[in-house]
Amino acid sequence: MGKVVITDVSRRFFMDDKTEFLALDSLSLTIKDDELVSLVGPSGCGKTTLLRIIAGLDHPDSGSVSLDNILITKPGPRVGMVFQEYSLFPWRNILDNVAFGLEMKKTGRKERYRQAQYYIDLVGLTSFTFCYPYELSGGMRQRVAIARALANDPDLLLMDEPFGALDAQTRNTMQEELLQIWEKQKKTIIFVTHSVDEAVYLSDRIVVLSSDPGRVSTVIDVSIPRPRDRTSPEFASIRRDVLRLLTLLDTTPGKI
Repeated sequence: MGKVVITDVSRRFFMDDKTEFLALDSLSLTIKDDELVSLVGPSGCGKTTLLRIIAGLDHPDSGSVSLDNILITKPGPRVGMVFQEYSLFPWRNILDNVAFGLEMKKTGRKERYRQAQYYIDLVGLTSFTFCYPYELSGGMRQRVAIARALANDPDLLLMDEPFGALDAQTRNTMQEELLQIWEKQKKTIIFVTHSVDEAVYLSDRIVVLSSDPGRVSTVIDVSIPRPRDRTSPEFASIRRDVLRLLTLLDTTPGKI
């Protein structure tokens, strides 16, 4: 299970000069079980703030977020998060990095290593189990971060621009691997990205957020069968529609 219901969420911050910044304003959205949804929008539209609220790392000033009808008020094992930064422990090898969450849950040593190894194998890093993060490429470190999030068996996986720092070829490879993992694991995934191409390639739906303040502007269904051809007319049409919306939002923030 992994149905997410976001209801009238608002979040404001106060700047150094005491002025108020409304990051999210009465934002509502429902994400279905096992759905892969991307969030796109202008810089400052509240994508990361929303993700942190869903993770329980931040709290809305008003409104609520629930996972399968249970309110999210703090971080918990049912929600995993992958950040743009790899956030790995440099003093732990890959096996111990992936097993960390299970260790915190007091899972026995033999069982947590068994589970950790399963997810290391799943992301294609079997031969690097006992390496350390500094010995891996950026793409490989991000695979470790995904394996660590999956090892806790969350119902919901949140991903905040996880491939943003990778080169184009590695990024495309990671997108394909994420889809393969999603097909096997059937997790609900909310994916934040600045890349429209990435959003169209990955998503069941694309949620376009406006900025100043952050609201749901448009939700676009991506009904193209997988695997998707980035050069197809259908792909180009959806990509063009999203880019057009983002251009309008950039020129008239908060007006669409």
